[in-house]
Amino acid sequence: CLVSIKDIGGLRTIAEEGDSVQIGAAATLAEIAAHEVIGRRYPALASAVGHSASPQIRNVATLGGNLLQRPRCWYFRQAAYRCLRKGGGHCFAFGGENQYHAIIDNHPCAIVHPSSAATVLVALGAEIALANADGASRQVALDSFFIGPLTDVQRENDLRPQEILTTIIIPPLPPGARMAHLRQGERESMDWPLAEVAVVLDIDESGQCRQASIVLGAAAPVPYRARGAEDALRGQLIDEAVARQAAQAALARATPLSKNAYKIPLFETLIRRAILAAAKPNGSAG
Repeated sequence: CLVSIKDIGGLRTIAEEGDSVQIGAAATLAEIAAHEVIGRRYPALASAVGHSASPQIRNVATLGGNLLQRPRCWYFRQAAYRCLRKGGGHCFAFGGENQYHAIIDNHPCAIVHPSSAATVLVALGAEIALANADGASRQVALDSFFIGPLTDVQRENDLRPQEILTTIIIPPLPPGARMAHLRQGERESMDWPLAEVAVVLDIDESGQCRQASIVLGAAAPVPYRARGAEDALRGQLIDEAVARQAAQAALARATPLSKNAYKIPLFETLIRRAILAAAKPNGSAG
């Protein structure tokens, strides 16, 4: 039995609540990309959802659905392959067509997380609210909601039975916060990214980086927090050399497969460019 939740009151709202912004899970990608509050406060998110899929899809696809979509690995999607994620004993990507698969944390399953919105929302420190059929609710950090294959190879998130995602909550950012989102695909439109990065920097009055949040999409089974890159930026005046060092640190744990090593220089370039774009005064790139 398929039950539609699109008409539940409040699930399509986008509004400022105190210092935070709350987005209903049924809000469409097009509505989010065009919303004045999102564009003003979180331009990297507007960029990510505004470049997802095609205009037709963005006008019907919801943020909740985007965050909860299943992996797009062709071996998982095809009935002929009983892979690990479907209860089998083998990840066919290791010896097969793996050019779009993960380069980090890619064992025992080499999927990449399919949501561009998740990449930016994790970088922004977003939380989500969930409700179940008994009326109980809980709120969790988005980055801890996603589950990697080492934890459970058959699940991508912590959504429980008879539970739905209701709201995405984006917290306020420091006054010195700057951000950028960059992606690269084989085509400019209607394509999943080969690599993408979201960068959120807190820059003080002297231009030093107080804190950094750098998240990679299409790199790992979950949105990947590049903590090595964040450490390389903290306390630094960001220039080309510092950005390059951080980009290299972000990929220190990469273990590319037979056909996707090209992602390493691609990610290095995107990370470096996104850091430099975000570091500019009033920095934002998409």
